[in-house]
Amino acid sequence: MSSHAEARTWFDATPSVIDIELADAPEEFERLWRGFMTARVLLGFVLLLLQCVIYELGQSRDITLIMLCAGYFAVALTVRLKSGIRHLRKSFDSQWVAISGADIVVIAALQLVQGSSINYAPLFALPILMMSVLGSLLLSMAGAAGVTLMLLVYATWMSVRVPAEATNYFFQAALSGAGSFVIAFLASQILTRMAHVELRAQRNQAAVRVQRQVNELVIESLADGILVLDQACTVLAANPAGRLMLGSESAIGGNSFNLSALAGWQGLADLMKLSFSENDARQADVTIHHAGQGPRRVRVRTELTTTPGASGQRLCVMFLQDQREMEARMRTEKLASMGRMSVAVAHEIRNPLAAIAQANALLDEELSELRHKRLTQMVGQNAKRLEKIVEEVLEVSRVRRPENAMGSGLLELNAAVTRICHDWQEQTKTGQLLLFDLSSDNIMVRFEFEHLRRILVNLLDNARRFSGNEPGAIEVSARLSKLGQGDLRVWSDGPRLDQSVERHMFEPFFSSESRSTGLGLYICRELCEEQAAVIAYLRSWREINGKPIEGNEFVVSFQIIRPDKGVDRIESKLP
Repeated sequence: MSSHAEARTWFDATPSVIDIELADAPEEFERLWRGFMTARVLLGFVLLLLQCVIYELGQSRDITLIMLCAGYFAVALTVRLKSGIRHLRKSFDSQWVAISGADIVVIAALQLVQGSSINYAPLFALPILMMSVLGSLLLSMAGAAGVTLMLLVYATWMSVRVPAEATNYFFQAALSGAGSFVIAFLASQILTRMAHVELRAQRNQAAVRVQRQVNELVIESLADGILVLDQACTVLAANPAGRLMLGSESAIGGNSFNLSALAGWQGLADLMKLSFSENDARQADVTIHHAGQGPRRVRVRTELTTTPGASGQRLCVMFLQDQREMEARMRTEKLASMGRMSVAVAHEIRNPLAAIAQANALLDEELSELRHKRLTQMVGQNAKRLEKIVEEVLEVSRVRRPENAMGSGLLELNAAVTRICHDWQEQTKTGQLLLFDLSSDNIMVRFEFEHLRRILVNLLDNARRFSGNEPGAIEVSARLSKLGQGDLRVWSDGPRLDQSVERHMFEPFFSSESRSTGLGLYICRELCEEQAAVIAYLRSWREINGKPIEGNEFVVSFQIIRPDKGVDRIESKLP
């Protein structure tokens, strides 16, 4: 394999698509076709003008050649203006007769009549060249053979009339015929080469466009911010994450803006100038100050590049990484390692905790004073809280098997949700805080009732913790989705979650509250996955008292049971 072989990318896997696109839009062939048709019109006009001049000078009083040239000019002009653009076929069809055939006939007639005074043989190069470019090699070779045969016939006829010049006529016919074959072959080869080069260039351009689109999609979806700046601190390009980190939409404005426009961006501008002055990549932690918002700490890395071209403009590519995201990932990893240790500790705490709870219950039976009973009640409440934490920690360590989903119980979703919500209302004394929106359809799902209770109670507790106190602040709905799934939705009018919380909410030991273990939503997800269900979070709107209100919504999608089709499994898709 040659070392100079072209580099190939995975975009080369689709050449057929690119070839089809090129075949549907032959701009180069159209340009060549119009050029040849225009040349025929000019040739016809010149020949007509030449015959008129000869007639006016009195060298010929026959108007036949004038009429022949006028007819050729009219045909060439009609073809140029009216005829469709298409390739010449391999056979001598009607299109060939109207284009190349007319040229050969007219030139042959002029040569036959005025051959002794004017040599028209070089004009045969036009139809031969046109057949090579607009047609095929076979057609051009056939045309060259026809022209050569006509020249030989003309040389034979002239040798009979002028025997002394017979050798010259035959030599001229042979040279002209050989030249016709050479023109046909070389024009066909050059055209083939040009077509391959043009096709390769357009294919490369199409691949570059596809690759540019893929790069743009990747950059647009990156969580890290990317800024491209010149030496004047002008941001030439910025992805959505970078614009979000800069914070001020009014200062950003259009596609390009100046990084020195706001004082809060000065740290970024100083780091960029330092990179240009030292001609080296730099890295530093910078604090971006937003108007009306808290400061945002970002880790910034710069890379210098040079744009191609004679100007040699230097650019700086700046990569921004939100420190809150980094800290959240580090905190998650740290809590995960602590969680593994907590599982081992929970096993050791469980038995002493049970003994404490039992001893406290026995002690409470022996006490009669109200002050002492309050103390035992406090001990009992905290013991139950510790027991709940231990159960949550141990729940994480239990191994679940996906095949258990097929052995899960069958539930009528509306009845199960209604029962669990009523029990939750009685325990929490929420009154009209919770509303129901249940479907009239009988939705049968395969799911364990106790697992559903645990998931729904956890979601309701979270909704109550972050929602308001207005009636209807929490809404539970159960219905069939458009995809034919059984959807359980828990909506609350709570504020929008921070992006760092939203991305990690289903991870173990991640919580935005100090008193929470961060295992509630993680256990909900594990219980759903164990029984082929899917849980997801999104922001959605509800209408309360005639006003649209945006809130947080958790959606649990179940596999449904159809009497005629059995179990419909669902895919992991957001609703």
